Amino acid sequence: MKQPMNNPASMKTIADVEGKAEVKGKAEPKGKAEPKGKAELNGKAELKGTVELWEPLQRRSVRVERSPLWTTMALALAFAPIALAAPDKTAVWNGKPAPLATPWTSEVSPGNALPEYPRPQLARPSLDHPQWMSLNGLWEYAATDGQGKPSFGKALKDRVLVPYPIESVLSGVQKHADFMVYRRLVDIPAAFTAQGRHVRLNFGAVAQDATVYVNGTEVARHTGGYTAFGADITQALHPTGPQEIVVAVHAPVDGVNVMVGKQRLKPDGIFYTAASGIWQSVWLEPVPATSLAQLDFTAVRSLDGFTVTSKLQGGSAKATLHVTAYADGKPAGEASGPAGKPLRLTIAHPRLWSPQDPFLYTFKATLAQDKQRDEVTSYAGLRTIAVAKVGGLNRIVLNGKPTFLLGTLDQGYWPDGIYTAPTDEALKFDIQKTKDLGFNTIRKHIKVEPARWYYWADRIGLMVWQDMPALPNGHNEKLSDADKAGFRADVSAIVEQLKGETSIIGWIPFNEGWGQWSIPSAAELAVQIKKLDPSRLVNARSGANCCDTKGDPHAGDLIDIHDYQGPGLPAPDATRASMDGEHGGLTLGVQGHMWPNTAINPYGDVKDNAALNDGYVANTAVLRDKGPGIGVSGSVYTQITDVEGEHNGLYTYDRKIEKVDEGRVRAINEATVRAGSQP
Repeated sequence: MKQPMNNPASMKTIADVEGKAEVKGKAEPKGKAEPKGKAELNGKAELKGTVELWEPLQRRSVRVERSPLWTTMALALAFAPIALAAPDKTAVWNGKPAPLATPWTSEVSPGNALPEYPRPQLARPSLDHPQWMSLNGLWEYAATDGQGKPSFGKALKDRVLVPYPIESVLSGVQKHADFMVYRRLVDIPAAFTAQGRHVRLNFGAVAQDATVYVNGTEVARHTGGYTAFGADITQALHPTGPQEIVVAVHAPVDGVNVMVGKQRLKPDGIFYTAASGIWQSVWLEPVPATSLAQLDFTAVRSLDGFTVTSKLQGGSAKATLHVTAYADGKPAGEASGPAGKPLRLTIAHPRLWSPQDPFLYTFKATLAQDKQRDEVTSYAGLRTIAVAKVGGLNRIVLNGKPTFLLGTLDQGYWPDGIYTAPTDEALKFDIQKTKDLGFNTIRKHIKVEPARWYYWADRIGLMVWQDMPALPNGHNEKLSDADKAGFRADVSAIVEQLKGETSIIGWIPFNEGWGQWSIPSAAELAVQIKKLDPSRLVNARSGANCCDTKGDPHAGDLIDIHDYQGPGLPAPDATRASMDGEHGGLTLGVQGHMWPNTAINPYGDVKDNAALNDGYVANTAVLRDKGPGIGVSGSVYTQITDVEGEHNGLYTYDRKIEKVDEGRVRAINEATVRAGSQP
């Protein structure tokens, strides 16, 4: 995203007040305990719901559902001598005020930190009834100097709510540290180790480098802040009693040349607050000695089946894999063969996936070796994406048909959780609203999301351009060979992890030249990605006309320019389709819903909501009216929500205000998709 001139602006947040009940005065809880939970004054001086009292790693609850008199008496008995203040929906679980609260901020507590099963595409034994143990919640925590191994068997002084990054208010820490240690004691269910089963410890993502110990034994070491990892911890477990898990993390952010995306230690302009430490879910699961580590389904070009590929963990000699596909609960095809080798699964009466009909097949897979069996469920949509000649021009075709990819820029930032959405409903919100507004595509900008984000994109029906998180910008010429090799390795790891996601239709290794050490390097990365995943498009360089290492690499499947306000209308060439990778950026701040103490980046100021609506419609109408004749295949509007100092979203950063008329936006968007999808 291009960085325009900064204009300073004073901002403030406004606490939302709901109902007619007010509490005035200085009533405060005494001591370290603070009232928490979902209890609310309902405007009639009645208190309903569960009132929770949080103490260090403990919780006491009182159920209240009585008249005002009974409410008063119950509270007096339960909390004496604590006086109950009105619930503050701008505060988080430990009483800290959120700089800017979302509708989900107050729903987060140590007892329900992202409790949903985190890996929908490989659920064991099924997504409806997974066998697992979430380790999200309160962990012990300490910032360290990074010298030597962490200590074991000793409590740490602070607490952090996993999996929210330490800089976020939801974590309870709200401060960056280059080095940190997490600790938790866990009682593992006996069923997890019964009948010779092994126990795996899984991490969705930890930024940046993580070393994991169980009972003092190192079980995993991982580099890369955007990829999942795990370990078989069976041999490190004690026979009985609590098991100690310690995670040591190094998070230099942009202090070194690693993938960081928009994160900065000193956020400014289009670069934002860092997100360090454990920022995706942590969980345990029981597995056989040989088990499935990954299961991917790629539609064949004839659109009548899938190629099934699998990766195993543990010994794999003589293991076999059987997969059955289901459509609406009825068998639709099956395949069997040696595990770890591609299988062809033919589908009877194929039903294709598209944004108009995001139909997903369910798969049940059984891995068998000797007398052991590993049973999992997965899902995928049957769809292809390609560039083909349509009317003499190279166009993007979905399932063989020309399709205009009308998208928004989606950066995946949250004022309360930064990189981590406060709840699963919040994670779904941006995707659903993008669909409601009439878009059919999301450009996931400079970030990789948790697996559940792609699950919602797959189910709701949005195509996704997946960016690679960029290296720090501004010093491409200083990148070492090791920096470049690290970036290439991280790109491969991300592609391998996400190539089973139906919604992802293309990869973007570089944005505006950030971290791109030469013009040919974009072509090199395009070849690398295409070799790993020939089933998707590769946009070698988004914004060839801007801003670092400018120039067209003449590689990949797309020509891509950025044009603010635009839109840009690049023509396809002899080998590539074309798109506008970023445009728009109309700016409208809404008082009370802006990130505090941050200068505004005015891409194109508008005076009010009416001007924003008119500007968006006029901007998109250019794509509708002129794009088809040129042969443009897609566009990306900046952006779905405000982010920190950028106020160019269709929603405010806190997701409380929709700045545009949804009906008008949807109408022009649908008309643009229709016009751009004509043969």
